[in-house]
Amino acid sequence: MNEACGKSFVYGDNVDTDVIIPARYLNTPDAKALAEHCMEDIDATFTQSVEPGDLICAGWNFGCGSSREHAPLAIKTAGIDCVIAKSFARIFYRNAINIGLPILECEAAADEIQPGDVVKVDFSTGTITDETLGKSWKAEPFPPFIQEIIDCGGWMHYLRKNQSHQA
Repeated sequence: MNEACGKSFVYGDNVDTDVIIPARYLNTPDAKALAEHCMEDIDATFTQSVEPGDLICAGWNFGCGSSREHAPLAIKTAGIDCVIAKSFARIFYRNAINIGLPILECEAAADEIQPGDVVKVDFSTGTITDETLGKSWKAEPFPPFIQEIIDCGGWMHYLRKNQSHQA
């Protein structure tokens, strides 16, 4: 995936994994069941409003809290193609890459993007464009090997693809 484009959902600082997917729903391994409850404790209308290709924009320390992979998986399965934040909790950052969810850190974009704005992200350059505001910002793009993991759909898909090439 070279780019994402969709409407933005905007949240503040310290959105933790218990808000992204509440612990009361962690008794299922079904990603679709998890996605049905994504963000419900912070945004009751999220699952009814999100459409494939949409983006989340947030403040500092997005994904803090427990180290569960369920959080980025619920976000991705709900239809979010990218999360832009001022910063990410390190374990969330790694879990997002592991499941193939693109995430970008860009303080200026996170400060200015408003709920419902149409935002386009070019992953190869790190360019974030708010088409509603007519403004663009530059985030650090992923190194090619991380972009390849994301393009494959996550770490396990990447490993399977590369094992088959070596066999």
